[in-house]
Amino acid sequence: MHSRPTLPSGMLPKIELHVHLEGTIRPRTLLAIARRNGLPLPADTEEGLGGLYEFRDFGHFLEVWMLTTNCLRTAEDFRQVVVDYAAEAASHGAVYIEGIFSPAERIQTGVSWDALFNGYCDGAQQAGEDYGVIVRLTPDMYVGLDPEDAADAARRAVAYRDRGVVGLGIGGAEGLAPLEPYAKAFAIARDGGLGSVPHAGEGAGPESVRAALDSLGADRIRHGIRAIEDPSLVSELAERGTVLDVCPTSNLRTKVVATLAGHPLSALVGAGVGCSVSTDDPAMFGTDLGHEYELLPRMGVDPRRVFHAAARGALCDEATRRMLTAIGEQTAWPGL
Repeated sequence: MHSRPTLPSGMLPKIELHVHLEGTIRPRTLLAIARRNGLPLPADTEEGLGGLYEFRDFGHFLEVWMLTTNCLRTAEDFRQVVVDYAAEAASHGAVYIEGIFSPAERIQTGVSWDALFNGYCDGAQQAGEDYGVIVRLTPDMYVGLDPEDAADAARRAVAYRDRGVVGLGIGGAEGLAPLEPYAKAFAIARDGGLGSVPHAGEGAGPESVRAALDSLGADRIRHGIRAIEDPSLVSELAERGTVLDVCPTSNLRTKVVATLAGHPLSALVGAGVGCSVSTDDPAMFGTDLGHEYELLPRMGVDPRRVFHAAARGALCDEATRRMLTAIGEQTAWPGL
C-alpha cells in the first residue's frame, strides 16, 4: 500500500491512464539520449524536432514516432524516461499514472527484453520514491505484429507483474489488420493477472471498439471516441461500465477530430460512459496533464467525474483504488 501522494499547493489531483512513455520525452532530452547512444535523429536541434511534431495526420504521427523513439536503447534510457515524466506529471497534480511502452519495436532494434523491462520497472519504482506518484506499466503491442510474437510479449509482461506491470495493450495503425488474431496474447495476459487495455475507436470506427470488447476482453478502451457513431455501442459501454481513455489534444493534433467544440467527450459523458482524460504523447502534441484537465470546463465536462471514472478504470489493487477514490472525494472540485 502506497502512502497518499502529496499534491502541490492548490493543485487538483489527476489520474492519467493513457500516456506513451516514449512520447513524453521533451526534445532536449531526446537529443541527449540519441547523442549518448550515438544514434541520428531526423533533426539535431530542439527547434528542428519541434518542427517534426507538426503532424499532417495520424499516419504521419506514427512515422515520426518510429523515427524518434528508436533512439531508446538501454535500461538507463528507459528508467530516465519514466522518472522524468513522473516529475513532470507530479508537478501538474498526478497521483497515479499508467504508462504505456512499446516493447516489440525496441526488441526489433536489438534491445534485450531484460534491459527494456528492468529499465521501465526501475523507473516506476524510483518515480514513487522521488515524486510520490504511483506509476504502473502497460506494454503495448502494435497492429500488424506477428500474433506469436505478441503472445511472447504477453508472457514477458506477465513475468514482470510483481514489478508494476498491470496490463497489456495494442495500438498503432487501427484498421491495418484485425484485432482478433491477438486474442491468444490477451488470454495469456489475462491468465497471468494482467488487464486488457487495447487502443480502438480512434483511427478506426466503432467496429474496432466492438472487436476490442469481444475478442480481446477489454477492461478499458484507449481512445474509443468513435463509439459515438454507434448509439447502441455507447449504451453498452455505459451499461458495462467500460472506461474510455480520452485524449482531446491528441485527437486534435492527429486530426481525428476537427475542433474541440466537435469532440465527442461531452456527449459520451452525457450518455453515461465513464471517461478518463490523458495526454497520449505530451511532448509530441505540445500538451501536459494540467492542460488536458483545463480543457474540461470548456468542453462542458466536470473534472470530478473524469477523476472518479479514472479511479474506477485504473488497473490497480483495491487498496490503491480506495485511496484514489478518497482523494477524489476529499477534493474541493470547482463547479462548471
